[in-house]
Amino acid sequence: MAAVVLVHGLYHRPEHFDMVAERLRIMGTEVVVPELHLGSLAADTAVVQAAIDALPEPAIVLGHSYGGSVITGVRGAGHLVYLSAFVLDVDESAAGLGGASSQLQDAISSEPDGSTSLHRDRAIGPLYGDCPERLAAWAVGLLRAQAPGCGRGVPEHHSWKHTPSTYVVCAQDRAIAPGLQRKMASRCTDVREWQTGHSPFVGQPDLLVERLVLQPHLENVASAFVVGAAGTGLAASSEA
Repeated sequence: MAAVVLVHGLYHRPEHFDMVAERLRIMGTEVVVPELHLGSLAADTAVVQAAIDALPEPAIVLGHSYGGSVITGVRGAGHLVYLSAFVLDVDESAAGLGGASSQLQDAISSEPDGSTSLHRDRAIGPLYGDCPERLAAWAVGLLRAQAPGCGRGVPEHHSWKHTPSTYVVCAQDRAIAPGLQRKMASRCTDVREWQTGHSPFVGQPDLLVERLVLQPHLENVASAFVVGAAGTGLAASSEA
């Protein structure tokens, strides 16, 4: 099986992907979840690039939210997956495209050191509003402070122009507007639309594993992959 690199978004940690990573590892898939929060988009991209370069074959590289800005700048991926994520073009930034919804912006608090954090009670709705209460509480408890400026970062490279890619629109998302997601999705090779909120890796990890990461369509577009688990192809433009 191809390795999978999972790239989290702002305020998040690698642990937010634990349920997805555990399922993939049980299936025998190598999973790498880099830690971001290095202070800039360029630094975050470099740490993901190092993870990709350390793997023996081109990997499936999934970016969530701001993680899409990060994976846009990498080279050498076999397939890119944008999960409610930013697909940036020349001179674009996540903030410049519209960034977070007003609901999520209302949850942002400034810290004395210049960083920002999310007020947990206000963040839980836009980030995890469709997740089971227990999982939403776990996920919001993991949120961390964020250095300023990452959302204004502009990638130096645009990997989606040269690498097969899949966009997943989260149609019930309250953190990044679904309309904005659909506009960015038009830049990708394939598009799926799921009736989920912003964070299906918390609320529906099996959906993410079975219908996206381990699906046979990637075998056709990235010959390095040998997918050994049943799934559904991504040739369709929407998820039934």
